[in-house]
Amino acid sequence: MTNFIEELKWRGMLNDSMPGTEEHLLEEMRSAYVGFDPTADSLHIGNLVPIMLLAHYQRCGHKPIALVGGATGMIGDPSGKSSERNLLDEKTLRHNQDCVKKQLGHFLDFESNEPNAAILVNNYDWMKEFSFLDFIRDVGKHITVNYMMAKDSVKNRIGSESKEGMSFTEFTYQMVQGYDFLHLYRENSATLQMGGSDQWGNITTGTELIRRIGGGKGYAITCPLITKSDGSKFGKSEGGNVWLDAKRTSPYKFYQYWLNTSDEDAEKYIKIFTFLDKETIDVLIAEHKEAPHVRMLQKRLGEEVTALVHGRDEYDKAIAASNMLFGKSTADDLKALDEQTFLDVFGGVPQAEVSKADLDNGLDMIGALAAKTGFLKSNGEARRELKANSISVNKTKVKEDFLITKDSLINDKFVLLQKGKKNYFVLVVN
Repeated sequence: MTNFIEELKWRGMLNDSMPGTEEHLLEEMRSAYVGFDPTADSLHIGNLVPIMLLAHYQRCGHKPIALVGGATGMIGDPSGKSSERNLLDEKTLRHNQDCVKKQLGHFLDFESNEPNAAILVNNYDWMKEFSFLDFIRDVGKHITVNYMMAKDSVKNRIGSESKEGMSFTEFTYQMVQGYDFLHLYRENSATLQMGGSDQWGNITTGTELIRRIGGGKGYAITCPLITKSDGSKFGKSEGGNVWLDAKRTSPYKFYQYWLNTSDEDAEKYIKIFTFLDKETIDVLIAEHKEAPHVRMLQKRLGEEVTALVHGRDEYDKAIAASNMLFGKSTADDLKALDEQTFLDVFGGVPQAEVSKADLDNGLDMIGALAAKTGFLKSNGEARRELKANSISVNKTKVKEDFLITKDSLINDKFVLLQKGKKNYFVLVVN
């Protein structure tokens, strides 16, 4: 086993820990859990910090438990929230759980026969048969309302100017999460719960239940909430969340998110979101500072995280897609793009629609460049650019006699026109 706390410290991933936690973890292999919200069928990069907590925990020789909050997902965690969430049915929660486990499998080893193999649990499995009366009798009597009211997650909501306030359902959330810790302590020997710094109150309710009901001792570790250097929220792009599911956020767009991080953020993120060791990262940071314009840090960060989440092949495709606008690429590279990635790469490029009927006998280049699309200002300009050999169709140079046919279509829908190196135009064929 290696020192988990030391690993978190140099990576900037330790916000707070309960006294005695480091010594507890150095004694022998321990089980720890992190909870994940199953309100969507994909995790997003905001979940990467707790995922990496569990992954580093396993790599340090300990046993990680990923808890999918099927029961707590039906209630809604008030921490950091200003309003109550929509509640989901069991079928949807089960589907989301299966999707989440598949994504966690990129980071955690669930399959090995080692004692520290990861496991996935769903708190709905032990909460669904728990009657309300049993819960308030066996659990509720051990925690006072004063104790619950003192939590920041409760005080912030009750003290806010929101007219909605806080429902009793959400008020009891910390009790349900606290019981999870007690249950996993009893059934899985879990002695540690980890989460974001906003979870400290919920986690310590669990340690209190372990002390009062279980007669044992639980420990807590929180990591900082990740922010961007410009103050904007980490994990958000113009289109909303950056998801781990390729159907929601393409690997190209995922890679671009990391590539576009600031120098300051890249230096922080490469410690948090990769498994690179300290020596490698220190060298990378030093080399980046010598030539920041090369964006070496961002490129390596993007490579490591994209390959982790989507696999090496998808990372290679993301690089090929990135080269479409700025590097040398071929017609074959272009045709290898799936529709979503094509739209992501050329989303900001001017477009015009033509019908498939226009391609039946072949669309001439003057029509494609000017008459039918307005890409160029006039037919005369189109002829001049064609004679100057500066026009490409799907990355291949063409002359005035070239005809665009259905064989020219990318994904049976698009044709990419180009003037010179940087002027692009997309024909959308419907």
